[in-house]
Amino acid sequence: MTASPSSPELNAQQQLESFGYKQELKRSVSTTDLLIYGLIFMVPIAPWAIFGTVYNAAEGMVPLVYLIGLIAMIFTALAYAQMAKSIPLAGSVFSYVGRGIHPTAGFFAGWAILLDYLLVPTLLYVFAAESMIGIFPDSPRWMWALIFVAINTAINLLGITSIKLMNRVFLAIELVFVVIFVIIAVNALASGSVPGAEFTITPLWDASKVSGPLIAAALSIAVLSFLGFDGISTMAEESTGGRNSAGKAMIIALFIVAFFFILQTWLASALSAGRGTFSDNEVGNAFFTVVEAASNSGWATTFFVVNVLAIGIANAMAAQAATSRLLFSMSRDRQLPKFLSKISTRQVPKNAILLVSALSAVLVLFFVGQIDLIAALVNFGALFGFMLLHLSVIVFYIVRKKSTNYLLHLIVPVVGFLIIGYVLLNASDLAKIGGLVWLVLGAGVFLYYRVTGRKTALSGEDLEQPLAVPATGERAGL
Repeated sequence: MTASPSSPELNAQQQLESFGYKQELKRSVSTTDLLIYGLIFMVPIAPWAIFGTVYNAAEGMVPLVYLIGLIAMIFTALAYAQMAKSIPLAGSVFSYVGRGIHPTAGFFAGWAILLDYLLVPTLLYVFAAESMIGIFPDSPRWMWALIFVAINTAINLLGITSIKLMNRVFLAIELVFVVIFVIIAVNALASGSVPGAEFTITPLWDASKVSGPLIAAALSIAVLSFLGFDGISTMAEESTGGRNSAGKAMIIALFIVAFFFILQTWLASALSAGRGTFSDNEVGNAFFTVVEAASNSGWATTFFVVNVLAIGIANAMAAQAATSRLLFSMSRDRQLPKFLSKISTRQVPKNAILLVSALSAVLVLFFVGQIDLIAALVNFGALFGFMLLHLSVIVFYIVRKKSTNYLLHLIVPVVGFLIIGYVLLNASDLAKIGGLVWLVLGAGVFLYYRVTGRKTALSGEDLEQPLAVPATGERAGL
């Protein structure tokens, strides 16, 4: 009797081979490395850059926004964990939906999430370049964007070992500055150095302000703040942990980063001294203004520099790694041109990395100053992919495998689907229009494949009777 790919008696490499693939990526990423990677992707200090915007939108209850985000996204994280356990491949929702529902659905899930993954590095480079102008006012934005692209390309091409090392270095730096901020904030609140500032439960819950519309608005902000934990799933074929190490790392990373988000924004809200809103000329740097008021020193500038480096290098580096793995996986399954599945001597998808870099370098020249537009497109791709992910859990486990675990395989994905669907429904018109145009373009690519006779089926598609692995491990390509 042939063991299925999800069989616990198969080791990681045997599971991969049971899907019809050979081990090409370097399997050297521990569960701890996956956790660190996820934290870097979500950025523990992410609230620094958007604190003022969220503060105004949530009427000062920023910690509540992130608490709502944690509750909302845990359903999606659990869905990812369930699919990662049975389908430990690098393609994320492309692999999960393609094998959980149907290869055609998998193509569109992968195509949608590509909109997210391809534009995330560009968004980060544009944001970092804008921030660098605050430090060096007379320098050109495109120069900083290209410098960040070059740095991240070099690190990614050096291999997964380099990425692991840089992830650890940047996570350590970010956590050190979280601690520094906590010390500054607690000292300022205890000494009363910021007039009117006090630590209360009001930023987490103010019954006089909480309302249905406010919670709904907070939900949209919060869900999008946690995008990135899903990138852990793209490292599945490089993991040395158990068959559900990626799923465990996603859930743990989500809780850890939520703790940091809530802690920092609670203290920052307290230091805001009960103000109603931040003015238009304050909102962009509200967090750093708060730090300056609490420390009465040069800490604000240092925090600003750390924030720029965390976004322009650490976060973008993780995003580029995830995007290249998704391109590699879709190319390997003949859903994208074959050259993207080429592996270098350092066991990384070299051409996919270079393509992401080239696209980022070109796109930053067009999208400089248009952060809202890029963010809207990124959000649509992620949310659409998440919705298909939740459907894949139901079809794969309840319909195909006749699971009776109705909590994890029916209730959780249904609730997750409804949450993500609500957020997508209330997304900006710009996001919806851009996203639909992208899906139409994907439909054109899909039809082209079919008309030209190119197969879009996935290897090892019959999960209970996996394909035999060819001796050479070679696969038909474009």
